[in-house]
Amino acid sequence: MSASTPLPRTEDSADTPGGVPLDRREEWIRLREHRDRFGATHLRGLFADDPGRAERYTLDVGSLHVDYSKNLVTDETLRLLNRLASVTGVARLRDAMLRGDHINLTEDRAVLHTALRAPRGTVVRTDGHDVVPEVHRVLEKMAGFAERVRSRTWTGHTGKTVTRVVNIGIGGSDLGPAMAYEALRPYTDRGLEFRFVSNVDGSDLNEALIDADPERTLFVVASKTFTTVETITNATAARNWLLSGLEAGLEAISRHFVAVSTNADEVEAFGIDTANMFEFWDWVGGRYSYDSAIGLSLMVALGPERFREMLAGFHLMDTHFATAPAERNLPFLLGLLGVWYGGHFDAQTHAVLPYSHHMARFPAYLQQLDMESNGKSTQRDGRPVAWRTGPVVWGTPGTNGQHAYFQLLHQGTRFVPADLIGFAEPSPDLMEGLSAQHDLLTANMLAQGQALAFGRTEAEVAAEGVRPDLVPHRTFPGNRPTTTILAERLDPSTLGQLVALYEHKVFVQGAVWNINSFDQWGVQLGKVLAKRLEPALTEGDDVSSLDPSTAALVRRYRALRGR
Repeated sequence: MSASTPLPRTEDSADTPGGVPLDRREEWIRLREHRDRFGATHLRGLFADDPGRAERYTLDVGSLHVDYSKNLVTDETLRLLNRLASVTGVARLRDAMLRGDHINLTEDRAVLHTALRAPRGTVVRTDGHDVVPEVHRVLEKMAGFAERVRSRTWTGHTGKTVTRVVNIGIGGSDLGPAMAYEALRPYTDRGLEFRFVSNVDGSDLNEALIDADPERTLFVVASKTFTTVETITNATAARNWLLSGLEAGLEAISRHFVAVSTNADEVEAFGIDTANMFEFWDWVGGRYSYDSAIGLSLMVALGPERFREMLAGFHLMDTHFATAPAERNLPFLLGLLGVWYGGHFDAQTHAVLPYSHHMARFPAYLQQLDMESNGKSTQRDGRPVAWRTGPVVWGTPGTNGQHAYFQLLHQGTRFVPADLIGFAEPSPDLMEGLSAQHDLLTANMLAQGQALAFGRTEAEVAAEGVRPDLVPHRTFPGNRPTTTILAERLDPSTLGQLVALYEHKVFVQGAVWNINSFDQWGVQLGKVLAKRLEPALTEGDDVSSLDPSTAALVRRYRALRGR
């Protein structure tokens, strides 16, 4: 089809079941044709043809300076992508989310994680009810508890103060608080130790407790239903460890366990005083929840004031996402770049490369945020998806990754768009003499973006006197797209801005792809099957109903365990 031939238009599939599928939309086909014309266009040529590209292709939002000039886009690409966002109803779905509509269709729920950081006095309604007062009531309760632990006025069963806090959760109840704690560790109370336990492998809990003093250990058990198998298994083992170590009865639990949950009956049955239960709501998805009561352990570490600074950073990006025009809207931009690369360059992965030791867990956090949200193959109306959706998200901090997988990024056959994230100022608590290394760290980040974009030609390699037979091996094709995010410093506000940016980026992509980014049914099947399999491993149940491979593995496991 030629670029000038219009397609018949119907109502947007984002709004109407049975609408035009994404890959048959005029705007999608225009993008495909544009990609074909793009052909072998190289970033070297794009910069040569547009000397002002480096200045024009940047956005500044809050603390974040974002340079997207090293992406494989032109003004025409961005115009077509923004048109695609318009006709797929991204802004309309965003507005529906922000006003509390039940956009999580399969669970009939509102999606209001933005309300968790709404300032006091803001009105955010769902089902006719303003949720902001409830949010701030819980935040105040969290702050009071955090201050008691931080001031050492909270004491355990024997009257001793807390020195170690162990957060027990899994998924969103672990990844968010654990990531943010590591990211903001320079701002935490160094007199308190924090451990994060998620894996049902007993080694995880063992390492958190192996050198702990039961008299001085506090557990935060985070589970919305308080029935999550991994979390309750670990919490029960922790309770047994505590009571054995204290040589005490159940009355000791209330001074060493608090809960983040909505199920008061289960919390009380466990032995936790429900006065020390901190609630959240079904309009908060787990992977969007660490700025709720799920972040209780983080608030204890940071203190309420720093936690509020982080919430303000979230809210800053929320406001930008809600109000900025699409062509200058940072989540729109990053989301649409992902749609462009996944749909028209067959990009199957996306690398997130923070040049910060403290951001080591940020890529893992984004794995859940992105892959659990957009790892879908069914449209919002139930039809199958016929286009590529969420990428595999991965990464580690620079410069470590440079000595591992950057070889593939530079000279491999895979197309991997990447985000480079850096900070102008070093960590505020560096020992004297170490801050000078920050310039070297940043030089590496900028050099990688340069090398990935522009590479090195055969002529340039040969001009350096390299032997002819080695020239092909030392040639770098370049043309590997990166987005560079540079902030002044990694502090609570900046972290909040970054997390909200990626939350909304994921939203934009899900809206374009016409999928529900807010359920996670794919998590459930394996958990259901595990419950059925466990008796076969432990009690020797009959395995004849299992598939031959699983049955054989069960028999081998039992033999290895001597059962």
